[in-house]
Amino acid sequence: MTYDIIIVGAGPAGIFTALELLRRGYTIDGDHRILLVEKGKAVEKRHCPKAEVGHCVGCKPSCAITTGFSGAGAFSDGKLSLSYEVGGDLPELIGEELAQNLIDYTDGIYLEFGAAPEVEGITDNEEIKNIRKKAIEASLKLVDCPIRHLGTEKAQELYLAIQNHLLDAGVEILFNTECDNILLDGSTCTGVMLRDKTHSWTEQGREVVIATGRRGADWLEKLCAEHHIAHAPGTVDIGVRVECRNEVMEVVNRALYESKLIGYPKPWKNKVRTFCQNPGGFVAQENYDNDLAVVNGHSYKDKKSSNTNLAILVSHNFTEPFNQPIAYAQKVGELTNMLGAGHILVQRYGDILDGKRTWAGELAHSNVRPTLRDAVAGDITAAMPYRAMTNIIEFIKMLDVVVPGFASDETLLYSPELKFYSNKVKMDANLDTNIRGLHCLGDSSGWTRGLMMASVMGVLMGRKLMEKER
Repeated sequence: MTYDIIIVGAGPAGIFTALELLRRGYTIDGDHRILLVEKGKAVEKRHCPKAEVGHCVGCKPSCAITTGFSGAGAFSDGKLSLSYEVGGDLPELIGEELAQNLIDYTDGIYLEFGAAPEVEGITDNEEIKNIRKKAIEASLKLVDCPIRHLGTEKAQELYLAIQNHLLDAGVEILFNTECDNILLDGSTCTGVMLRDKTHSWTEQGREVVIATGRRGADWLEKLCAEHHIAHAPGTVDIGVRVECRNEVMEVVNRALYESKLIGYPKPWKNKVRTFCQNPGGFVAQENYDNDLAVVNGHSYKDKKSSNTNLAILVSHNFTEPFNQPIAYAQKVGELTNMLGAGHILVQRYGDILDGKRTWAGELAHSNVRPTLRDAVAGDITAAMPYRAMTNIIEFIKMLDVVVPGFASDETLLYSPELKFYSNKVKMDANLDTNIRGLHCLGDSSGWTRGLMMASVMGVLMGRKLMEKER
């Protein structure tokens, strides 16, 4: 049996590809079938045992937070960025106007499936003007971006509704199933090689869409090398997750909810940015392949902590002859994991400046209590590259101008925070690769970063596939 369309990965890009096909009138029958392949579980079966046992248990074969229907984003902070200026490089491929139109359209779909109507950061009041003024004083750029906050728990309900909608419409979804490779006939993709716990098999498909998310970026990079899928090394983000008291972030949290700030600190002037701010949120651990533990942030609608957390990420762009940026970031993470015996490391900012490690007893006496309870106090500078660490320290000093108290001695830095976007697949505006019938979407493609832009790329893919049907 040949499928009309095979989608690998049930994250936002893959989900919205199928969803837009249905919305555009795609009819599923004996001759027209859609297969959605997902390595993880159905959304209602995704469950992290850490809430009960108090620590990460290293779930196998995959982490329930990063893998499964809706991907990693919905189980982190669940925020939709409503500006084309945020979310990766897709606007460079399709144009800023189309990107913004697609964001507005996709946002409407999220509302249909239960997203809250409230939008944060849409007013330009005196508080925001003052924040922008301070940012300018610190040589930082404040990016205006309205945010629709789904919330970690509410996002799960929303994606369950989408999942059920796809199933009811006849989309076939294979959970707990991995794609090992693609099938090629010359320069044409003809299907995929699949595997579950018991056996391996192949499925034929007229069009194959790879949308494996940040979790699948490394796998896609290897696929590109093996099959000569045109690509180039892109940017990899290495950084930390910072946590401080809500009181310190009170003005920014109230005025913007999420402050997206970009700077180029001396001496190297690499791009450094804030990402994924979670007022009253919780720092969380995510596990990737090869037992790599990375840090992230969760933000709930109803459950709140006394702290705000956000990521500070340093962008690394490599030149020839080096072409393994993902492997580089993974090595940084592995070193940090080694120091923490497989756990996330946490260190006070003041201890970093003093050139000493942080001890567990010191954390117990601090105003800022870690929300990631099983993080190990230690020295993140022993694993973090000097250039990245220096950029982070200088950027924190710049942020302190905007948010006085941010550079407090007690501010916590968790490591590693890594974003694997580095393999950028070469495509045209129709999302066609150099392999006929093969398309690569979302964060794994290197073109998007985050829930909304990945969803937008899926919507665009659905429209392009419908054009081929006609």
